[in-house]
Amino acid sequence: MMKKISLTVMLCVILGSCYQPERDCEKYKTGSFKFTYEIGDTLKEGKFIRTKDYSVDYYENKIDSATVRWFNDCEFVLQDIRSKTAIHYKIISTTDSSYTFQYKSAVKDPNKQLIVKTGTAIKLTNP
Repeated sequence: MMKKISLTVMLCVILGSCYQPERDCEKYKTGSFKFTYEIGDTLKEGKFIRTKDYSVDYYENKIDSATVRWFNDCEFVLQDIRSKTAIHYKIISTTDSSYTFQYKSAVKDPNKQLIVKTGTAIKLTNP
């Protein structure tokens, strides 16, 4: 009886570890998107348009532009045109209309703790 339970548990672990979330990143390289973000306790919505080389963000009545550099189909860096701040993004899963991503500073600072955050972008249209 104990062998049967152990075998069942081991089989579940093996099958569960084989699960990979869908990652069809290619269709999210360009387009118009919306996303939500928090400032303090307030939830806000922003939009951005990404082309092959640029991303233009619209949030809080501001417009911000960045260059886009793709490492592979699912990872890229946005570098702000004015401040030169760089953020590394990694698409971790996709659906038919959105993608979930992790982002962090692209520049490692030994004096600061690296903070990785997660977000979701919903595709509106192609550019």
